[in-house]
Amino acid sequence: MINTPSALGGMMTAPHHLASQAGLRVLQEGGTAVEAMVAAAATIAVVYPHMNAVGGDGFWLIAEPGQDPVGIDAGGRSAALATLDFYREAAGGAIPARGPLAALTAAGTIGGWDAALKYLNGTGRSPMPLSRLLEDAIQHATNGVPVTQGQHDLTVAKLDGLADVPGFAETHLTSDGAVPAVRDILKQPKLGATLTHLAEAGLDDFYRGDIARTNAAFLEKVGSPLRLSDLEAQHAQVLKPFETTLKSGRVFNMPPPTQGISSLMILALFDRLGITSSDKGESFDHIHGMVEATKQAFILRNQHLTDHSFMKVDPLDWLTEETLSTLAGRIDDKTALPWPHEAKPGDTIWMGAIDGEGRAVSFIQSIFWEYGSGIVVPETGVLWQNRGHGFSTDPKHPNVVEPGKRPFHTLNPAMAFLNDGRRLTYGTMGGEGQPQTQSAIYSRYAMYDMPLQQAVTAPRWLLGRTWGDDSASLKLESRFDPTLVEALRNAGHTVDMFPDFDSTMGHAGAIVRMPNGVLEGATDPRSDGSVAAF
Repeated sequence: MINTPSALGGMMTAPHHLASQAGLRVLQEGGTAVEAMVAAAATIAVVYPHMNAVGGDGFWLIAEPGQDPVGIDAGGRSAALATLDFYREAAGGAIPARGPLAALTAAGTIGGWDAALKYLNGTGRSPMPLSRLLEDAIQHATNGVPVTQGQHDLTVAKLDGLADVPGFAETHLTSDGAVPAVRDILKQPKLGATLTHLAEAGLDDFYRGDIARTNAAFLEKVGSPLRLSDLEAQHAQVLKPFETTLKSGRVFNMPPPTQGISSLMILALFDRLGITSSDKGESFDHIHGMVEATKQAFILRNQHLTDHSFMKVDPLDWLTEETLSTLAGRIDDKTALPWPHEAKPGDTIWMGAIDGEGRAVSFIQSIFWEYGSGIVVPETGVLWQNRGHGFSTDPKHPNVVEPGKRPFHTLNPAMAFLNDGRRLTYGTMGGEGQPQTQSAIYSRYAMYDMPLQQAVTAPRWLLGRTWGDDSASLKLESRFDPTLVEALRNAGHTVDMFPDFDSTMGHAGAIVRMPNGVLEGATDPRSDGSVAAF
């Protein structure tokens, strides 16, 4: 039996235990889930630097008790200088994955923290002092944190592309240029000083103050197209999430440029296949149906998805009954659709929080690839994302690079209101796998009555390419029943087996609030995380 932790006072789940503890401390002091999430977001940007940073983007779903959620889009827009002509002249027509030319979008996540706290203030709750919310992050940056096995291994694997990027070695390698060993202490005093400054000056200083000017000057100096004016123009947006109604409840996710609509479509299509009775969980029908629903959702995603304001079609049309019924009708319940397609990578963290009043937050923060562009501003310690590498330089591509545009985002925090009154906040990192892992967790928990922690722990699947892999196969963790694996192969799926609890399958988590106020939480054994509650 896999135990699912429960509590009443408040709950936080994160892929690093220190972030969970930072959020818990705020909840224990009477703070809300929003404030706990800001504290956890700042902390995890310090203690999990290979997966996220304050120089990245963020997306929020926030649900006040008894209300539908609101979304916050804190995705950074591309620089005014980031044109096709610029990249033809500066990089031969390609957008590099690392270095100054990869740092072409503003970093939106801190603006999202600010927008979330202002939204909370608008509900009548006065936020806790910012200095308190950033306290744990500042302490960990200044005093240091032990390097985890995952951070060490990933740094070793990606070092060739990062070692010579401006600022990276000084911040994330030892004095002799080596990768820090497991349990070495990583200190980031410049980042700690930046967070201290923001705690005093306010979060807006990151875009329109001293920190903005320092970051912009260095980025321009090393050759990034970003300028101070691009940071000054960056603002988070509060918006209405997309939603779809299933037999089991209502599910919410973020609009484009995120792939949130893909997550909604997978569940909506699977719901229409009529195979959600509780005796078929983990069966061929379940896994095959989910994978084939994913293919239909990703076909539309790959053809059209980009910044919402640049799209030539209305993505909400994909959630209409007519479209969903048509797409569901294309799914063969016995045979796999052949599947080569363009993969959508990304490295990210997801965190969830629910406070004692029932306020729920689903949050995701990302730098796109591990360590992003690799650029670290020496004076501020800010590591900058490479989300703009996701743009295309094909002028006919929907995600073509243009000034003031948000690139396609794999990020998509999820939330669901089940028909029986349960409220579920859930999500994962994992780029291409995010919608698939979300669908696995939701279907296992809400459709097949699997306990929450078991739904997160259970073996995963991933359709598509992974880092350094050209195969668009169906990846399965080896704990799946061999009979099921053989049935999938016989149906035409190209199956590759992956090790148990492989990080490729994402770092997921979830919290559910029962109608009586009991909270249950889950964290991913594939991560360094924990559930923290009281």
